[in-house]
Order: sequence, then C-alpha cells, then structure tokens
Amino acid sequence: MAASVNAVFGLLTAWVLVRYTFPGRRLVNALVDLPFALPTAVAGIALTAICASNGWLGRVTAPLGLPLAYNPAGITLALIFVGLPFIVRAVEPVLEDFDREVEEAALSLGAVPVQVFARVILPEILPALLTGFALAFARGLGEYGSVIFIAGNMPFTSEIAPLLIVTHLEQYDYAGAGAIATVMLMAAFAMLLVINLIQAWSRRRSVR
Repeated sequence: MAASVNAVFGLLTAWVLVRYTFPGRRLVNALVDLPFALPTAVAGIALTAICASNGWLGRVTAPLGLPLAYNPAGITLALIFVGLPFIVRAVEPVLEDFDREVEEAALSLGAVPVQVFARVILPEILPALLTGFALAFARGLGEYGSVIFIAGNMPFTSEIAPLLIVTHLEQYDYAGAGAIATVMLMAAFAMLLVINLIQAWSRRRSVR
C-alpha cells in the first residue's frame, strides 16, 4: 500500500522538481532526502507525536473516526515517509535526461498532454519508477525504527514482522524468530531479483 502511494506521489514530486522552478524548490529537494539523514527512531517518535490523538494531525483525524497512531494507517504513513525518496531519486534523473523535443513533436502532431504522458513519457520512466517502487517496498518490508513507536504492536491489528522477531527472541523462541526472518529474507531476495530484472529490461530497451 505504502509503496503504491509512493509511486504516485513520488512521481509527482520528481515531476515538479524537474519541470518547474518555484520559490523554495531547493528546500523541497533537500526535504526529500530527510528520511535518509534522519535516524529512524527519531522519525518514529516524531510521527507518533504528530499522529497521536493529541497531535496536530491526530486531533483532526481521530474525531472523524480515522485514528492514525497505533493503527495500520499510521504504519502506512510511516512507510510512505521512509519510502518516498526512493521513488523520487530513481525517477528524477530519467526525467532530467528526457528529450523534450520528442514531447513537443507529439504535441505538434495533435496529441493531448495526457496522451503524451501515457504514450511518450511514461514508457521512458517506467523502468525507473518500477525500480523505485521495488526499493521502497523492500525498505518498508524490514523497516523497524520509524514504525515501532507508531505501530504500538497491537495483536492482530498493528503488529510488524521485525518486532515479532524481537518478541520471539526475548521469549527464547529462536525457531519462531528464525522462521519469520527466513520469510523476510526470501522476500528481500525476491525484491532484489525483481530490481535486477527491471534493470536488465531497461538496458535492453535502451540498446534498441
């Protein structure tokens, strides 16, 4: 879920940063990398404070029946925060290198902007977008620090796999911890395989 949201908003963010000049653009560009520089535990504490029922965001959503803290919605929000830079930084250089003359040629031939994006631009940035999606998904799969506080580890509601591993280890259930870790490791290898396949496909397309 979080990786899908990041794919949309990460593409929009990269598009705005590449295609438009506006006051504060450098600040926005720097803020994109904030999840990379910020310790994950600090991010988790800050997100929990913001999304709690007395936080500036939680106090708005809670009365509407949309609690964020200690809820899957809060986990999704934390994973969006840590995963967004992967999409932006994967798509941004491809957009910068895109030949605008091809776009202008399509417009001069009668294509509307939506058609230009869907048939001209999107095929060029799709490999980078898929790579960023896979990286964001892989990051979210094993994320611990930024999620542990906002999740609250509510049984069958907001439990996360890394915390389950720690819980099993504290109970000396090494077999249970190992089983969960093995599943996560297999998922991580699967995402690495997907990323490599996407990159190989992208190289073949660029050679043609």
